[in-house]
Amino acid sequence: MRVLWATAGVISLMVGAIGIFLPLLPTVPLVLLAAFCFARSSERLHDWLLAHPTFGPMIVDWRRSGAIHRRAKWAATGSVAVVFGLSVALALPPHVLLIQAITLGCVMLFIWTRPEA
Repeated sequence: MRVLWATAGVISLMVGAIGIFLPLLPTVPLVLLAAFCFARSSERLHDWLLAHPTFGPMIVDWRRSGAIHRRAKWAATGSVAVVFGLSVALALPPHVLLIQAITLGCVMLFIWTRPEA
């Protein structure tokens, strides 16, 4: 079972790292998922992730107080704006844009109502 948790953690971390560069992939939730998986599979991997200079502070802030750093909030907002702008530019049907707007609006509301680290 530990191998499955470790595999899930590695996949989550890889996809989360790709999400740094691609606005459609949510980095922070995937890094948090990786930490969850590593905590159940490998103390060494879990400790490495917590000590990582890029990913560690996100995890520590979230665990301590459910906080999201202001830079991460702005990065998420920019990503959402790019994705929605792309959808508008591609002239997606109005019902798809409405679903996107509601969903992305809820995500932004959640992110911006979290405390800041």
